[in-house]
Amino acid sequence: MALRKDIWRPAIVQATAQEIVARGSIEGLPWHWLPPMGSFRFLADPFGLWRDGRLYVFVETYDYRIRIGAIEVLVYDAALRLVDRHPVLNEPWHLSYPLVFEAEGETWMLPEAHRSGRLTLYRAIDFPRRWEAAHVIALDHVPVDATPVFHDGRWWLFYTSASREPDKMSALHVAFADRLAGPWTPHPGNPVRVDIASARPGGMPIVVDGRIVLPVQDCSRTYGGAIRPLTVTTLTSDRFAATAGPPLLAPPAATPFVEGLHTLAAAGPVTLVDMKRTELSPHGLSIEAIREIRKLARRIRTSRGGRG
Repeated sequence: MALRKDIWRPAIVQATAQEIVARGSIEGLPWHWLPPMGSFRFLADPFGLWRDGRLYVFVETYDYRIRIGAIEVLVYDAALRLVDRHPVLNEPWHLSYPLVFEAEGETWMLPEAHRSGRLTLYRAIDFPRRWEAAHVIALDHVPVDATPVFHDGRWWLFYTSASREPDKMSALHVAFADRLAGPWTPHPGNPVRVDIASARPGGMPIVVDGRIVLPVQDCSRTYGGAIRPLTVTTLTSDRFAATAGPPLLAPPAATPFVEGLHTLAAAGPVTLVDMKRTELSPHGLSIEAIREIRKLARRIRTSRGGRG
């Protein structure tokens, strides 16, 4: 069990994703932190939509005592003042990476949920509070951090594979479809890229000079250590090529959250990021000890219950 805990904190950066990618840093740009959480709890994976002059920021909310992420929304006015927040999606399995987008006349969410064994696309039935499971997207692997983009008349989906632990960080897959609901066709070259420094999706794709630029995580030093812009230079039903740019790091001004940056999500005139610190304390050790004691107690109860 890891004794150092990743603690993430998202921020709203007052610059477009295109500007940030071009300058290669958020250093010197104004940003607003999302509210802090309690001890050994955090918010992460921010994605946003503007509607009626308000910014809706969807995030994973996580507590190390529970270890099952859920999705929450924080609502900001045009001056980026927090005006509301509430939970929006809970499942029996872990949820994170709540990628929200508008397409085909609907508002959608495609959260990370590989522990459910499938990829579920949710539709807003009362934005932003109520969502329904609308489609299960069948692919060649159970995906991690699946990230869609509509480009050149076709839907493309980028994801890593949950088949093996190393592949979650390093094996980029692609699928394509004519409609968001599918059917989806896995790319014949999958995995199209194997690189721990530039494969796992980490935010909302943008288009620059007609090419998709996909934020991907650089996990070569630590999980979510940095974001790299992956420029897709060739993308067809049978070919793929891409070039990774230099890493975007958490700047010194974000101290103590300078140990990672693993989301870069465009949201109109602003960009959502999250940055990491790690924490080791007696409280953290006690959380792990309590979890291990409870696991042992459950095993003992199960063993006793199974005796004839």
